[in-house]
Order: sequence, then structure tokens, then C-alpha cells
Amino acid sequence: MQTRVTIGVCVRNGEDCIEGAMISINDQDFPHELMEVIFVDDGSKDKTLSIIKGYVPTIKMKAKVIHQDWKGLGVARNVVVNDANGQYIIWVDCDMRLSRGFVRKQVEFMDKNQDTGIGKGRYGLYDPTSLVAYLENIGAIVEFLHYEQEKLSKSLGTGGSIYRVEAIRGIGGFDENIKGVGEDMDAEHRTGKAGWLLKITDAEFYEMRRTNWKTLWNEYFWHGCGGQSISNEVRPRYVLYKTFPPAAFFIEFHHSCTAYKLVHRNVVFLLPFHWIFKRIAWCFGYVTSYVKTNLSSLRPSLGNRK
Repeated sequence: MQTRVTIGVCVRNGEDCIEGAMISINDQDFPHELMEVIFVDDGSKDKTLSIIKGYVPTIKMKAKVIHQDWKGLGVARNVVVNDANGQYIIWVDCDMRLSRGFVRKQVEFMDKNQDTGIGKGRYGLYDPTSLVAYLENIGAIVEFLHYEQEKLSKSLGTGGSIYRVEAIRGIGGFDENIKGVGEDMDAEHRTGKAGWLLKITDAEFYEMRRTNWKTLWNEYFWHGCGGQSISNEVRPRYVLYKTFPPAAFFIEFHHSCTAYKLVHRNVVFLLPFHWIFKRIAWCFGYVTSYVKTNLSSLRPSLGNRK
């Protein structure tokens, strides 16, 4: 039978969570003979590769494992795009868990919406023991509700998204010059410009969030470093005004009210402070990367003046 869906798992140093992602892939109710999974280990220094290789023999579908020295997400994702035999690619991050019907619902959606190039699944609500993880989870759910209701532009992200192979190959794949984060935002922008629609679907997945403030800071600092390489044309405008503290606080208070209606827990009113913390980390990363980039570009010109 012809492969319909390629599951793309691009991972680096994910030993703590990769097995859970693989189990949820293997548990899908979509016909496994119509699926394949491609793992790209992008230079892991921990036990990620050995965990993948140990689990692959139990997977009930065709599987390929590719290991390479670190080259960045753009390169890793293009390995999947170039090797995919499916009509669609579903991107699964190592810290994700798919609901059992996730692949089936994503494929059904794309089959019915032939004008759609990218379909993003929905964040599912779960109850982690960590406050940080809980705020991250409920914040993501409410933010998606807000942007869907207001019809505003939002970067979907690759994790939990289904890509039409025709669409991503048609734009030349991911930008391999983007080494940090933002390769997905850039691909979405170019996919939209090529005439494809980007939509949110009803397929549900869960993302195992950061469990403490230090790891959350490191994540958004990294996002800020990657954001520096994304052009203003690609970066949604809402990122700019939401970075400004008064605006961010007001928007997130509104989100807190929505969250309270969903879960009836007072802790959600910490969302404005949680968001500002992440934005500060993002800004530090952005400025750090900007300074490093511009200093390195200035050195040759300064040397020529001697």
C-alpha cells in the first residue's frame, strides 16, 4: 500500500521524553501500513539515539533513523521533507503526546480541505504537578482560542502540525540558514504567500511543558536568539506590541479571565506575570544574538581600517 502519512520527529538531546512521544505515535488508530516515521537525531549528546534505536523494532510501521552532527532544525526538517513518501508530513516534537485519533483527524481534515497547506492541531488540557507547566499549558490553549476567535495572525509552529508535502516542497522546504528557532514561522509565511491556507484543526495533542522557571527562561532566551534572524516581514506584528509590558499585562489578564471560565482555578491569574517573564527572557536572547551578530559583522570592516 502507498504511504499516506510521514511522521517527522526531529530531536536533539531528548532522552527524558522521546519514548513517550514514540509510544503515542505507535498507538495511533490510523492504519499503520499507511504510515511511516522518520527520526532525525540532530547531534544529540545524551542517550536519545540509543533510546530511539531500542524502541524502533516495536513500532508497527515503517521507520527510518537518521543521525547527523548538529546542523540546525532547518536542515533536520528538510531531511524529512526530502525523504518523505507520504502525501502529508505530521511533525512530532520529542516532548509531545498525541491523542489516539490525532493522525486520523489530521488526514481527514487535509483530505477535505485541498486548499490548505498547513493544519495545526489543538493543545489538549492536562494537569501537570508543576505550576510553570500548568501555566504554559493553559496559556497556550487560551491563546489559540483567542486568535481563532479574533481571526488574528499567529505562528502555528511545526509541533502538532500537518504539512501537505506538495506545499512544503513547492516553496523549497525550510530555510537551512536559520539555525535556532523560526524555521517554522518562515516556512508558514512562504507557504501562505504561495497561495496555501493555514488552518487550525480539531485534532488534539499534549505538550509536556517546562517544569521550572530556569528551564522556561532558557527556552525563551533561545527563542529570542532565533527570533533575531527572522525578518520583520515574517514575524507577526502581534509579537511586537505584546512585548511591551503594559500591553502584555492587559492582554494576558484578558486571557486569564478566559482561562478561569475554562478551569475555574485562581492560579490562572498569574498568567500576566508568567507571560512577562517569558518576554523578558525572549528580549534578552534577542539582544544577545543581535549584539553578537553585529559585532562579528563589524570586525572585518574595523580590521580593514588599520
